[in-house]
Amino acid sequence: MTETFGFRVLATDGLARRGEVSMPRGKIRTPAFMPVGTGGTVKTMYMDQVRALGSDIILGNTYHLMLRPGAERVARLGGLHHFSRWPHPILTDSGGFQVMSLAKLRKLDEKGVTFRSHIDGAAYEMSPERSIEIQGLLGSDIQMQLDECIALPGEEKDIERAMELSLRWAERCKAAFGDQPGRAMFGIVQGGDKARLRERSATALSELGLKGYAVGGLAVGEPQAVMLDMLEATCPELPADKPRYLMGVGTPDDILKSVARGIDMFDCVMPTRAGRHGLAYTRRGKVNLRNARHADDPRPLDEESDCPASRDYSRAYLHHLVRSQEALGAMLLTWNNLAYYQRLMQDIRAAIEAGELAERSALISEGWARGDLPPV
Repeated sequence: MTETFGFRVLATDGLARRGEVSMPRGKIRTPAFMPVGTGGTVKTMYMDQVRALGSDIILGNTYHLMLRPGAERVARLGGLHHFSRWPHPILTDSGGFQVMSLAKLRKLDEKGVTFRSHIDGAAYEMSPERSIEIQGLLGSDIQMQLDECIALPGEEKDIERAMELSLRWAERCKAAFGDQPGRAMFGIVQGGDKARLRERSATALSELGLKGYAVGGLAVGEPQAVMLDMLEATCPELPADKPRYLMGVGTPDDILKSVARGIDMFDCVMPTRAGRHGLAYTRRGKVNLRNARHADDPRPLDEESDCPASRDYSRAYLHHLVRSQEALGAMLLTWNNLAYYQRLMQDIRAAIEAGELAERSALISEGWARGDLPPV
C-alpha cells in the first residue's frame, strides 16, 4: 500500500477518464460514487454493507460532526475511521455549504463565518484554518477547502465576490493543511452559472498546485444543461493529472453526462434520502413504492441483481413496509439504491476501458425510458 497520495489515468474514452486514486488507506477506482455518511453513518446501512456494495470511499460532513459529537471528541476516540468502523478512505467536506444552508444567524466576512447551530443555537466560528483543523481532528484522507457557495440563480456581482473570496480562502486552507504526504486537500471551483468566472476560478486554483480539484456550487437549482455547460467550461482548465470531483451530484443521468465531460468523483444524498422516502433506483428507472399499483405486485425490484434487497423482496412487501413506515422499508430501499449506484459506476468504468461509454450510456438511458411497468 502506498504511503503517499496519488492519481493516475488508466484509460480514456473521449473526455471520460478511468483512473485510480491511491493513498495509505486504500485505492479509489474512478469514476467513483461516494455514499454520504453525514454524521459518521451512511443512514440505515452497516458499514460492512456499504463496503460490500463496492464503495471505496465515503463522505463525512464537517459541519454536522463538529456540532455533534464534536471533532475533538472524535479525535480522542481514535478518529472518524475508528469511530465509525470504516477503515477505508474518507473525504470530508469543509462545512461551508451546510453553514450557508442550515445554520442560523450566519455572518460572513474575510476572516470566515460565524453562525449559530441549527440544533441548539450555540455560537460557532468557522475560518478556513478552523475548517482544516476540524477535518484533521476527524482524520479524513481528503479534506476540502472552505468556500462560499451562492444559490442559483444569483446576481453576477454576488457570484464573483463569493468566487474571489473562495480563492483567497483556498490559499489559507493550503497553508493550514501544510505537507501531509498520505492525505490531500482539494480546492473548490466556484463561479455559479458564469463560464468566465468558472474559468477564472479553475485557472487560479490550478496555480496553487493542489492534489485534487472539486467543482462546487452546481446542482443547487439550475437546469442540468447549465450544469453541463459549466463543466465544459471548467474541466479543460483543471490539471489533467489530478482528480476532479463534482460536489453534491447527483442523479444517475447527471453522473453519466458528467463522466463524459471529465469528472472522476461524485457524492450525493439522493440514493439514501430517496430510500428513506420510498423511492427505488433501478435499471428500469425510478420506482415509487408508495404507489398503490405495487400493493399486489409479486415481482422484485430487479430479478437480475446480486443485491438481496433488489432481488429477494417483492414490491408488494416493500410497498407494505413503506406505507406502514416500517424501518425495514428504508433499510431495504437504501440498500437497493446504493447497490444500483455502485453497479452503475462499475458499468461506467468498464465502458471507458472498452472505449464504449457512449454506446453503454445509450443502453442505460434506454432502460430507464422503457420504464418499470410489468409486461402485459
